[in-house]
Amino acid sequence: MLHGDTSYESNIEHFRWDIPEHYNVGVDVCDKWAAERPDGIALVHEHRSGEVTRISFGKLRSRSNQAANCFQARGVTKGSRVAVLLAQSPETAYAHIGAFKAGAVSVPLFALFGQDALEYRLRDSGASVLVTDKEGARKVASIRHALPALKCVLVTDSEDGIVDGTDAFDDVLDSQPDTFEPVQTSANDPAVIIYTSGTTGKPKGALHAHRVLLGHLPGVEMSHGGRIEQGDVFWTPADWAWIGGLLDVLLPALHHGVPVISRRFDKFDAASAFDLMSRHGVTNVFLPPTALKMLRTQKSPRERWPLRLRSVASGGESLGIELLTWGKDELGVTINEFYGQTECNMVVSSCSDWFPARPGAIGRAVPGHDVRVVNDQGVVVAANVVGNIGIRSPDPVMFLHYWNNPTATQEKFAADFLLSGDLGRMDEEGFIHYVGRNDDVITSAGYRIGPGPIEDCLLGHPAVRLVAVVGVPDALRTEVVKAYVVLAEGFEASDTLTKELQNHVRTRLAAHEYPRIIDYIDELPMTSTGKIIRRELRRR
Repeated sequence: MLHGDTSYESNIEHFRWDIPEHYNVGVDVCDKWAAERPDGIALVHEHRSGEVTRISFGKLRSRSNQAANCFQARGVTKGSRVAVLLAQSPETAYAHIGAFKAGAVSVPLFALFGQDALEYRLRDSGASVLVTDKEGARKVASIRHALPALKCVLVTDSEDGIVDGTDAFDDVLDSQPDTFEPVQTSANDPAVIIYTSGTTGKPKGALHAHRVLLGHLPGVEMSHGGRIEQGDVFWTPADWAWIGGLLDVLLPALHHGVPVISRRFDKFDAASAFDLMSRHGVTNVFLPPTALKMLRTQKSPRERWPLRLRSVASGGESLGIELLTWGKDELGVTINEFYGQTECNMVVSSCSDWFPARPGAIGRAVPGHDVRVVNDQGVVVAANVVGNIGIRSPDPVMFLHYWNNPTATQEKFAADFLLSGDLGRMDEEGFIHYVGRNDDVITSAGYRIGPGPIEDCLLGHPAVRLVAVVGVPDALRTEVVKAYVVLAEGFEASDTLTKELQNHVRTRLAAHEYPRIIDYIDELPMTSTGKIIRRELRRR
């Protein structure tokens, strides 16, 4: 942990990692607090009806123990994969923590994924158990024949019956003992597979060890003023299926013994978000830049809602001076930017308590992480020279490797550095300035979206002969997905076809990845070797 109110320089000088030989995330975020103060609140869940359920650390221990027993009874052993296809809810926490205690590897999956995206991740991970809701169970039912490793599907919302071939999660938990002896895991044992956005080809499963939570803590703390205090209350609209929701908010807050608000919004709404933060006394919030832009549409929020915000952290895209100014004027706090990626997260951050925000810079290296700008060979470049943002290995927050993909793992490193895939420059004071991406990732509404899976999905439609996907600038979302489509013979461009193609991606892949713009062209710009020249499409 950091040294609280001391300076950045002091924390850099005195910080030392203390990673124990044996460490289990589930025990850390749950059992230690359940033993010390079992009635302390861990989760506050607001249902769609408005009803509020408060989950104590004692209940979190009992239910996660029952989940661990449930998983073991269904053949889960150390290293088995347990997939969790759920939005923010207590059951999501029970499933992940239970999997950790059982020594299993949890696989968080986004609730808006379509069948193709789910099939790929479930098949690639070899998950033997899936915890989901009815909606997820129906999606998986049609692809289950292609998932030979998947032996058991547990459904959470089973009040009105369950989907054929599944079991009711709550009923199964009720039948299990609420005591469990956690499997002994080392800090380096695998704990979670989080799939990337598929920026170059298929999504890759970043396999993280239990130590990944400890590796996150300095960056989480720095982005919240250098400290997390008893009395803090955390919330994020980011789904817990993403590393930003799971490892930037839920698990770090529970590690510190402070409560997390959970609420599934069908669609992010600025007024509802302010109302939620006000009613639950949220003090610490992680808001992606797009959420900040939407909140900004509400006039005089502190006059309309009694907010208790102590810190606002934001990451995923670079913030501009206007958002930083708005945050200070209207929220009463300076928004702290942070930077990282699925493979190596929360390694750069701003911290207004330690140094003034510098517009155009994403922050400075978090204590404990050696972040440099390097060339393609992993050699550190001079100040203000553009190169790859790299993180020196080894590092507790760094992934173990890509699941089933040793070639991609090897390509991720140069000399002693993990290459982020992003370009930047570091000034003389150690501030890192984000320059751009050296791949074709699309950053939209806080999501990092790869063109490959979208192109693959569109090519599965009979009307599409060739397709290329790029990101185009958008005032609200930073970028939106745009598809350039060459039609197959016998098809003509029309508004009806555009809607059909958009729905094809929305339902087959993911609701946040469909192309909001589709242009029909006669041919794609390509190199002599047949590679699409995306920069030409972006230039258009």
